[in-house]
Amino acid sequence: MKVELRATLLACLLIVTQTLHAGELPHLQMKDGSGQLIVNGRPFLILGGELGNSSAGTAAQADVLIPNLARMHVNTILMPVAWEQIEPKEDSFDFSILDHWIEIARQHNVHLVILWFGSWKNAFSNYAPSWVKSDVRRFPRAQGADGAPLQILSTLSSEARRCDSRAFASLMRHVREKDSEQQTVLMIQVENEVGYLGWGRDRSAEANRQFRAPVPETLVRSLQAKRLQLSPVLSSHFHEHGRTWKEVFGDAANEVFMAWNYATYIEAVAHAGKREYALPMYVNAQLPAPLEKAGEYPSGGPHPYYLEVYRAAAPSVDFYSPDIYWPNFEYWVQRYEIPGNPIFIPEARMESAPYNAYYAYGETRAFGFSPFGIDSLRAPQNDQSEPAMMQVYDLLDSLADLLLSAQASDSTRGLVPHSASPRPTQIVALGGYLFEATLSRSWPVKTLLADDGAMLIIETGAEEFYIAGSGLTVSFARTPMSTRGSPASRVLSKSRVMPDNGQ
Repeated sequence: MKVELRATLLACLLIVTQTLHAGELPHLQMKDGSGQLIVNGRPFLILGGELGNSSAGTAAQADVLIPNLARMHVNTILMPVAWEQIEPKEDSFDFSILDHWIEIARQHNVHLVILWFGSWKNAFSNYAPSWVKSDVRRFPRAQGADGAPLQILSTLSSEARRCDSRAFASLMRHVREKDSEQQTVLMIQVENEVGYLGWGRDRSAEANRQFRAPVPETLVRSLQAKRLQLSPVLSSHFHEHGRTWKEVFGDAANEVFMAWNYATYIEAVAHAGKREYALPMYVNAQLPAPLEKAGEYPSGGPHPYYLEVYRAAAPSVDFYSPDIYWPNFEYWVQRYEIPGNPIFIPEARMESAPYNAYYAYGETRAFGFSPFGIDSLRAPQNDQSEPAMMQVYDLLDSLADLLLSAQASDSTRGLVPHSASPRPTQIVALGGYLFEATLSRSWPVKTLLADDGAMLIIETGAEEFYIAGSGLTVSFARTPMSTRGSPASRVLSKSRVMPDNGQ
């Protein structure tokens, strides 16, 4: 009788708990400098993959791609939804393709992140509807220094802003009606890699007029209040007693001007969407290649040097994320480790993604990672070898609960020694120990991660650690200040991180 009563109470408790979280939207939770995505009341680790730009353009593609990615331990797919797809005729919406993707994702227990290709995608406006692109009077373009219109909708176009906001709000309303109970869709990316490609800033007559006008007081006051939090670049250019953009921001005026205008436009779009369905929303950044200047890379995007401009203008945006394709992955992800900004990598170069994932989850406590073009990979058939990313996600999937718990208590570390780096050996400290990793270049067989290596360390208890990675020889020793005994110079153990199974 007591056993039956206890079982009944436990069942009731489970039902009550599930009911309490059923109406709770996915949301971000910041703790001890780290951000986690909470889904159905629990932290969720995104093992993601972003589709190619045209890979979600039909319903039939979902039938092939989603099952394949689910077999590869991808638990969240980042999929484009284009403005031209859902609103081919003005004020007439069609969500049939998206609905099919949601249905197939549910069947395979996979989540989605929607990438809104609205007014801009990779700076250009190619994914806007034809009725927008064909009407340059109603929807003016940004202009180059020679006065020629570009294939870029102007950030100053009130009509473009209004129509984009209306379309995005319609999308979010539909997702709420379709998915608020199941919560297949976890987050939204608002626009894609925005920025002005040209000589620094828009040179239209209206842009020139506003550039000569006073800088908005709201921006100046916000930067004054956060003076100690500004990036060194923005801080060095910020002269708060100036009046015009050039006087206040000096040589950085063009890029800050564009950042403000993109951010205020995006705020209008994001705010309209959040009024319908308040999922977490973020904006991604195309980062400059070495030696590129603003305008060669998209000027005015959420570059890390100017993030405080975005945060002043766009309170509806929850966080900002870097798309990292360059070799110095660690440098760029560290630029986004600022207070209140959780780490999520929506696009990463596929070739280096397996080892950069270990670094992102371990060292920066990212709640998600996503190589671009994930649909180019295929789950193995018969005796085919598994793609490297599949092996890494398989391992991380098995460690997800441990990893999430350790991230919340700052008990994870990661490192990525590169073969081309002057520092083939790296050291991190955790739990009273130093962990030294050296590239295993002498191996006669090709490792999982070619000539590079990576390591993720999870501390799960006193003197208890899990190490995941590949391509490294790892040694560890107590730190000099450790109260547990031995000096740091004493190597307690040495082992190889094996390439055949990623453990």
